Amino acid sequence: MHEIKEKMKNKHISILIDCLKTACAPTWKSAKWLLRLMIPISLIVTLLQYSGILEWIAGYLNPIFIHLGLPGESAVIFISGATAGTYAGVAAMASIQLTIRQASILGIMMALCHALPMECTVNSKTGSSFWKMGLIRIVAAFICAFLLNLFLPEMKNPALYLGADPNSSFTNVMVTWIFSQIKMIGLVFFIIYSLMVLQRVIDSYGWLHPLSRFLSPIMAVFGLPRQSAYMWLVGNVLGISYGAAVMLELQEKKLITMEDSNEVNYHLIMNHSMLEDTIVFATTGISATLIITSRIFFAILVVWSRKLLKALYHIFK
Repeated sequence: MHEIKEKMKNKHISILIDCLKTACAPTWKSAKWLLRLMIPISLIVTLLQYSGILEWIAGYLNPIFIHLGLPGESAVIFISGATAGTYAGVAAMASIQLTIRQASILGIMMALCHALPMECTVNSKTGSSFWKMGLIRIVAAFICAFLLNLFLPEMKNPALYLGADPNSSFTNVMVTWIFSQIKMIGLVFFIIYSLMVLQRVIDSYGWLHPLSRFLSPIMAVFGLPRQSAYMWLVGNVLGISYGAAVMLELQEKKLITMEDSNEVNYHLIMNHSMLEDTIVFATTGISATLIITSRIFFAILVVWSRKLLKALYHIFK
């Protein structure tokens, strides 16, 4: 019995060591790609802020964003996240002084609406409309921000800010920016490496399939087909790109229809990469609970609203 336990222990240690080793190369590759986006965007936002251009942009956008509880310059952050992705949005957000309340509203907007060109393209490959997916995410982001501004309590404590004092000299601004990027690089590597290790542990132990079978009854609550549990889990653990790869494989094997894949896409555009996105936004001080509940609520709302509209269409047709 002792020998069996020892063998099992050694096996688990071996698996963990292997996961730790094999996670290094993809972490370096992913981090390099992300930092090529994050660092220039952070620098641009810092220079725009120092030059006063950001304040000028804010003057034009403030009348819109004030209804969301946000300063006008936050539009630059939202656009960065919506086009380039979560990490780029967070890099821009850390370059502007925001309260936790403002960061929460802005962060959840980006959680619902980020990396649109890439992710909408992925959605289109699995049976959904590129433009419809993008439009839904943009509209949902602004509706969510409007509602959060109505109901969130006042939170004046500052969110993560890695920039210099607004009245600093240009030299001080750039020195502060360089040190902020060193911190950001370390944080990005740590988050990505941890997620890569976790992904390999899940794969090594084959946990995805048993977990998806366990979660299949919950799909009814989400308004999704029971057989979509595996796709839903992959999309939520590993993201839209991995989820799409699984969808395409299941479609080829005729285990799921194009219509079912489309149904899952309506959920995943609101609620995917829950672990990674939540960790990234939580580093700025945003409540993880608020991020998760907001995304799940809008995912359920989008899917069931679509079902209701389809039912009404057939009734009045």
